[in-house]
Amino acid sequence: MIAELGHFALILALVLSIVQAIVPMVGAAKNRIALMSVGRSAAHGQLLFIVISYVLLTYAFITSDFSVKLAASHSHTQTPLIYKITGVWGNHEGSLLLWAMTLSVWTVAVSIFSRSLPEAFMARVMGVLGWISAGFISFTLFTSNPFERLLPAVAEGRDLNPLLQDPGMIIHPPLLYMGYVGFSVAFAFAIAALLTGRFDAAWARWSRPWTTVAWIFLTAGIAVGSGWAYYELGWGGWWFWDPVENASFMPWLLGTALMHSLAVTEKRGAFRSWTLLLAISTFSMSLLGTFLVRSGVITSVHAFAVDPARGLYILALLVLVIGISLVLFAWRAPKLAGGGSFDLVSRDSSLLANNVLLAVVTGAVLLGTLYPLFMDALNLGKISVGPPYFEAVFVPLMAPVVILMMVGPFVRWKRDGVARIVRKVGPGLLLSVVIGVGWAFAIGHVTWRTVLGLSLAAWVLLASAKLLQERFADRPGTALAVRLRGIPGGWWGMWIAHLGIGIFIIGVTMIGSLESHIDVRMSEGQRAELGGYTFVFRGAKFVEGPNYEAARGLIEVFRGDRPWTTMTPEKRFYVASAMPMTQVSLDIGPFRDLYVSLGDQLDAETWLVNLHIKPFISWIWAGCVLMGLGGIFAASDRRYRRLAERAAPADAARQAG
Repeated sequence: MIAELGHFALILALVLSIVQAIVPMVGAAKNRIALMSVGRSAAHGQLLFIVISYVLLTYAFITSDFSVKLAASHSHTQTPLIYKITGVWGNHEGSLLLWAMTLSVWTVAVSIFSRSLPEAFMARVMGVLGWISAGFISFTLFTSNPFERLLPAVAEGRDLNPLLQDPGMIIHPPLLYMGYVGFSVAFAFAIAALLTGRFDAAWARWSRPWTTVAWIFLTAGIAVGSGWAYYELGWGGWWFWDPVENASFMPWLLGTALMHSLAVTEKRGAFRSWTLLLAISTFSMSLLGTFLVRSGVITSVHAFAVDPARGLYILALLVLVIGISLVLFAWRAPKLAGGGSFDLVSRDSSLLANNVLLAVVTGAVLLGTLYPLFMDALNLGKISVGPPYFEAVFVPLMAPVVILMMVGPFVRWKRDGVARIVRKVGPGLLLSVVIGVGWAFAIGHVTWRTVLGLSLAAWVLLASAKLLQERFADRPGTALAVRLRGIPGGWWGMWIAHLGIGIFIIGVTMIGSLESHIDVRMSEGQRAELGGYTFVFRGAKFVEGPNYEAARGLIEVFRGDRPWTTMTPEKRFYVASAMPMTQVSLDIGPFRDLYVSLGDQLDAETWLVNLHIKPFISWIWAGCVLMGLGGIFAASDRRYRRLAERAAPADAARQAG
């Protein structure tokens, strides 16, 4: 009965999503307030029924109701409770339900926090979000029903994939989905603007905070997923250019471009068509990521093996969304020409150049991700495009992005002079190169990539310091606390996020240049030396977990003659799924990580042990934290709320007139 109730609740959510998609649109077309307001009520009801559906599915997992096929396939009576709960989204059907619920949460948030916006505009926003929601709920119901029965019920489930039985599973997918789905709001605002024929600074002001919040979630989701892969998969890497990793990275790149383009549209009225196209493209990339995961066309640790019907459905939805959006854009874009004019040498131009470069980088990543699929589809052979391609293309394209990122804040809007800019940034750029070369020699790894990475990092840090100094110099003689309060949250957001990119670059460059590792056969009492540390193997013992058995190694680590730490890597065997898993042991430090994992057992007393020293790798995630923190400062800028409150009534008056 629980499964049937959950299924019925999902059907009701679909009905309400269709109501939300149609009725407010009709109301906006006929200028009938009563019909326009239906969209908000339908969105709230839709969220209620999706939450009911989701809670009932979770209940089936928690109670080990193996008459529900999904619970039988992805749970087990011995699975820890937390992984029974997260197991709901550790599969195709459940993750789609999470997708739909996340979209519903975003929709209700928009309906609550955008009440001051013109009713006709909001009706169209709600309508667009309703159509997207209807597409995904119908996809779930018709091709991926999470409440399908398995009769007669089996006595025991198959258990959740051991890779997913990790704390990372608790937060990575929800964060990632909040980012993916959050860009649907910017998309809906863009389509609503196209439908009304108005696309101006007010639109950018309304859309900008939502875009920033979605970007924060996606940044956090990617960072958590990267950290999860680092310690869970056992190979010690943090990014592999896996197709599904790329599928989340591409909307992040375009979302970054969109945030900056919205800023220019709001401040200067420029880039209107470009900003609109970015809003469409960013959400389209989110849908593409969904297609790559759900279609079964790729082989990935992230992908779910599904039948072709599901892939065709989501591909049709992707084509429909992109096709209708681009047709609408082509129809309206000529009327959106114009906006703020600017010279070639201006902050506007530097932001546009960075936007274009980010779009080119996205295209390069997209090509490397999809090219093998096209080759396979055309029966031209199976090929693999791996890290060598992406690193060879990505690094040279991103270098000018980083340079311009820190040049832009020193350049004036609309018009500036080359001589003035050179005086402002020239010495800093030269000093950055000197620091980069000297740094590379100091660490004993002089390659073009190391020099480039360290020079770029030095440039970001030096320019950030210069920006802060100039900002404080604008108000001489004022108390420090007053100066700090006088700096807008948006400026702090920019400064912190850019600083985070500099920290991130240091981490990536240093780990790529200085990482060291050895694979060594070790019996009890044997030792190995690596990077000034001595690792002494004290044997392995049998331990039993809630749903696995494991051999736990004991490795004492010394720095010189001084005991440093004890590390306990494990080789686990999950009984229900009959799958082995490697559980690494980490000693995390500010300037290096010690990373130890157990390989194969070679005989009764001997194990293959993998020892790694990873310099500055924690700086990668420290940089991501700063980027996310910068986004939070930007999204919480009080100017957004004050300007929105002033702009909305004026806009409503213009529409009425």
